[in-house]
Amino acid sequence: MRTILPALFLTASALLMGVTPATAQDTGDAVRGSKLADTCMGCHGIVGYRNAYPSYSVPELAGQHPEYLYIALQGYKAQTRIHPTMHAQATSLSDQDMRDLTAFLAGSAPLKTGPAVDGPGKEKAVTCVACHGEGGHSQMPNWPVLAGQKADYIEHALHQYKNGERKDPIMGSQAAALSDADIRALASYFAAQPGLQTAAYKKK
Repeated sequence: MRTILPALFLTASALLMGVTPATAQDTGDAVRGSKLADTCMGCHGIVGYRNAYPSYSVPELAGQHPEYLYIALQGYKAQTRIHPTMHAQATSLSDQDMRDLTAFLAGSAPLKTGPAVDGPGKEKAVTCVACHGEGGHSQMPNWPVLAGQKADYIEHALHQYKNGERKDPIMGSQAAALSDADIRALASYFAAQPGLQTAAYKKK
Protein backbone atom coordinates (compact mmCIF):
# COMPACT_ATOMS: atom_id res chain seq x y z
CA MET A 1 0.00 0.00 0.00
CA ARG A 2 2.85 2.40 0.82
CA THR A 3 4.15 2.17 -2.77
CA ILE A 4 0.71 2.23 -4.42
CA LEU A 5 -0.62 5.37 -2.72
CA PRO A 6 2.14 7.75 -3.88
CA ALA A 7 1.64 6.51 -7.45
CA LEU A 8 -2.08 7.24 -7.21
CA PHE A 9 -1.39 10.66 -5.71
CA LEU A 10 1.12 11.68 -8.38
CA THR A 11 -1.23 10.59 -11.16
CA ALA A 12 -4.11 12.56 -9.63
CA SER A 13 -1.86 15.57 -9.12
CA ALA A 14 -0.66 15.52 -12.72
CA LEU A 15 -4.19 15.17 -14.09
CA LEU A 16 -5.44 18.06 -11.96
CA MET A 17 -2.72 20.22 -13.51
CA GLY A 18 -3.82 19.16 -17.00
CA VAL A 19 -0.78 16.94 -17.60
CA THR A 20 -1.09 13.40 -18.91
CA PRO A 21 1.36 11.00 -17.26
CA ALA A 22 4.21 9.93 -19.53
CA THR A 23 4.20 6.84 -21.69
CA ALA A 24 7.10 5.09 -23.37
CA GLN A 25 6.45 7.16 -26.51
CA ASP A 26 7.01 10.43 -24.63
CA THR A 27 10.80 10.14 -24.40
CA GLY A 28 12.48 13.31 -25.60
CA ASP A 29 15.38 13.71 -28.01
CA ALA A 30 18.24 15.09 -25.92
CA VAL A 31 20.35 15.92 -28.98
CA ARG A 32 17.59 18.09 -30.40
CA GLY A 33 16.98 19.49 -26.92
CA SER A 34 20.59 20.66 -26.68
CA LYS A 35 20.00 22.80 -29.78
CA LEU A 36 16.97 24.45 -28.14
CA ALA A 37 18.60 25.03 -24.76
CA ASP A 38 20.63 28.23 -25.22
CA THR A 39 18.00 30.41 -23.53
CA CYS A 40 17.62 27.93 -20.66
CA MET A 41 21.37 27.68 -20.15
CA GLY A 42 21.61 31.46 -19.78
CA CYS A 43 20.22 30.94 -16.25
CA HIS A 44 20.25 27.23 -15.45
CA GLY A 45 23.71 26.62 -16.87
CA ILE A 46 25.49 29.22 -14.73
CA VAL A 47 26.73 28.06 -11.33
CA GLY A 48 25.28 30.24 -8.57
CA TYR A 49 22.90 32.18 -10.85
CA ARG A 50 20.04 33.88 -9.00
CA ASN A 51 16.56 35.05 -9.87
CA ALA A 52 16.57 38.85 -9.65
CA TYR A 53 13.34 39.54 -7.78
CA PRO A 54 12.52 38.01 -5.49
CA SER A 55 16.12 36.93 -5.06
CA TYR A 56 16.71 33.18 -4.85
CA SER A 57 18.88 30.60 -6.61
CA VAL A 58 17.57 29.22 -9.88
CA PRO A 59 17.02 25.47 -9.50
CA GLU A 60 19.57 22.81 -10.31
CA LEU A 61 18.28 20.69 -13.21
CA ALA A 62 20.99 18.18 -14.12
CA GLY A 63 20.09 14.76 -12.73
CA GLN A 64 16.43 15.68 -12.29
CA HIS A 65 13.68 13.45 -13.70
CA PRO A 66 12.85 14.69 -17.22
CA GLU A 67 9.16 13.88 -16.68
CA TYR A 68 9.07 16.15 -13.64
CA LEU A 69 10.77 18.97 -15.60
CA TYR A 70 8.17 18.51 -18.35
CA ILE A 71 5.34 18.78 -15.79
CA ALA A 72 6.99 21.92 -14.37
CA LEU A 73 7.11 23.54 -17.82
CA GLN A 74 3.46 22.67 -18.38
CA GLY A 75 2.69 24.28 -15.02
CA TYR A 76 4.46 27.50 -15.99
CA LYS A 77 2.61 27.51 -19.31
CA ALA A 78 -0.76 27.01 -17.57
CA GLN A 79 0.24 29.45 -14.79
CA THR A 80 -0.32 26.94 -12.02
CA ARG A 81 3.25 28.02 -11.30
CA ILE A 82 3.77 31.77 -11.30
CA HIS A 83 6.95 33.15 -12.86
CA PRO A 84 6.62 35.66 -15.73
CA THR A 85 9.89 34.74 -17.45
CA MET A 86 9.25 31.01 -17.25
CA HIS A 87 5.67 31.54 -18.46
CA ALA A 88 6.97 33.40 -21.51
CA GLN A 89 9.53 30.70 -22.22
CA ALA A 90 7.06 27.84 -21.77
CA THR A 91 4.39 29.37 -24.01
CA SER A 92 6.92 29.51 -26.85
CA LEU A 93 7.52 25.75 -26.71
CA SER A 94 5.61 22.93 -28.34
CA ASP A 95 4.95 19.75 -26.40
CA GLN A 96 7.78 18.01 -28.27
CA ASP A 97 10.12 20.94 -27.60
CA MET A 98 9.44 20.49 -23.89
CA ARG A 99 10.11 16.75 -24.07
CA ASP A 100 13.39 17.30 -25.93
CA LEU A 101 14.57 20.15 -23.71
CA THR A 102 13.88 18.29 -20.51
CA ALA A 103 15.64 15.17 -21.81
CA PHE A 104 18.73 17.28 -22.46
CA LEU A 105 18.66 19.32 -19.25
CA ALA A 106 18.04 16.32 -17.00
CA GLY A 107 20.79 14.29 -18.64
CA SER A 108 23.36 17.07 -19.03
CA ALA A 109 25.26 15.92 -15.92
CA PRO A 110 24.86 12.95 -13.57
CA LEU A 111 23.65 13.08 -10.00
CA LYS A 112 26.47 13.64 -7.54
CA THR A 113 27.12 10.68 -5.29
CA GLY A 114 28.37 10.48 -1.73
CA PRO A 115 27.34 9.65 1.81
CA ALA A 116 24.06 10.97 3.20
CA VAL A 117 24.33 14.00 5.47
CA ASP A 118 22.41 14.25 8.74
CA GLY A 119 20.77 17.49 9.74
CA PRO A 120 17.97 19.02 11.82
CA GLY A 121 15.51 18.58 8.96
CA LYS A 122 15.96 14.80 8.73
CA GLU A 123 13.19 13.98 11.21
CA LYS A 124 10.74 16.35 9.51
CA ALA A 125 11.68 14.86 6.12
CA VAL A 126 10.17 11.47 7.06
CA THR A 127 6.85 12.71 5.66
CA CYS A 128 8.54 13.53 2.35
CA VAL A 129 10.03 10.06 1.82
CA ALA A 130 6.90 8.42 0.36
CA CYS A 131 7.12 10.58 -2.78
CA HIS A 132 10.58 12.19 -2.77
CA GLY A 133 12.55 9.16 -1.56
CA GLU A 134 15.14 8.68 1.17
CA GLY A 135 17.31 11.76 1.43
CA GLY A 136 15.39 13.39 -1.41
CA HIS A 137 16.39 10.78 -4.01
CA SER A 138 13.01 10.32 -5.68
CA GLN A 139 12.52 7.08 -7.61
CA MET A 140 9.25 8.22 -9.18
CA PRO A 141 9.52 10.25 -12.39
CA ASN A 142 6.68 12.68 -11.62
CA TRP A 143 8.17 13.68 -8.25
CA PRO A 144 11.36 15.73 -8.15
CA VAL A 145 14.71 14.75 -6.77
CA LEU A 146 15.34 17.18 -3.89
CA ALA A 147 18.84 16.02 -2.96
CA GLY A 148 21.34 18.71 -3.88
CA GLN A 149 18.71 21.29 -4.79
CA LYS A 150 19.49 24.86 -3.71
CA ALA A 151 18.19 25.49 -0.19
CA ASP A 152 16.74 28.92 -0.91
CA TYR A 153 14.99 27.59 -4.01
CA ILE A 154 13.35 24.83 -1.95
CA GLU A 155 12.29 27.43 0.61
CA HIS A 156 10.83 29.63 -2.12
CA ALA A 157 8.94 26.70 -3.67
CA LEU A 158 7.49 25.55 -0.34
CA HIS A 159 6.31 29.05 0.49
CA GLN A 160 4.65 29.24 -2.93
CA TYR A 161 2.83 25.98 -2.30
CA LYS A 162 1.85 27.23 1.14
CA ASN A 163 0.41 30.54 -0.09
CA GLY A 164 -1.20 29.07 -3.21
CA GLU A 165 1.05 30.64 -5.84
CA ARG A 166 1.94 27.11 -6.91
CA LYS A 167 -1.15 24.99 -7.28
CA ASP A 168 -0.79 21.34 -6.40
CA PRO A 169 -3.30 19.52 -4.20
CA ILE A 170 -0.73 17.33 -2.48
CA MET A 171 2.07 19.83 -1.96
CA GLY A 172 -0.37 22.55 -0.97
CA SER A 173 -1.69 20.49 1.93
CA GLN A 174 1.79 19.37 2.98
CA ALA A 175 3.24 22.89 2.93
CA ALA A 176 0.27 24.33 4.82
CA ALA A 177 1.30 22.30 7.88
CA LEU A 178 4.89 23.61 7.89
CA SER A 179 6.18 26.53 9.94
CA ASP A 180 8.87 28.84 8.56
CA ALA A 181 11.38 27.04 10.77
CA ASP A 182 10.25 23.66 9.37
CA ILE A 183 10.69 24.94 5.82
CA ARG A 184 14.21 26.21 6.54
CA ALA A 185 15.21 22.93 8.19
CA LEU A 186 13.85 20.82 5.32
CA ALA A 187 15.49 23.01 2.70
CA SER A 188 18.88 22.85 4.44
CA TYR A 189 18.64 19.09 4.90
CA PHE A 190 17.84 18.31 1.27
CA ALA A 191 20.35 20.84 -0.09
CA ALA A 192 23.13 19.17 1.92
CA GLN A 193 22.58 15.76 0.30
CA PRO A 194 24.65 14.78 -2.77
CA GLY A 195 22.48 14.92 -5.86
CA LEU A 196 21.50 17.54 -8.44
CA GLN A 197 23.97 19.69 -10.35
CA THR A 198 23.98 22.77 -12.57
CA ALA A 199 23.07 21.89 -16.17
CA ALA A 200 26.00 21.81 -18.59
CA TYR A 201 26.68 21.20 -22.26
CA LYS A 202 28.58 17.94 -22.57
CA LYS A 203 32.14 18.29 -23.81
CA LYS A 204 32.69 16.88 -27.28
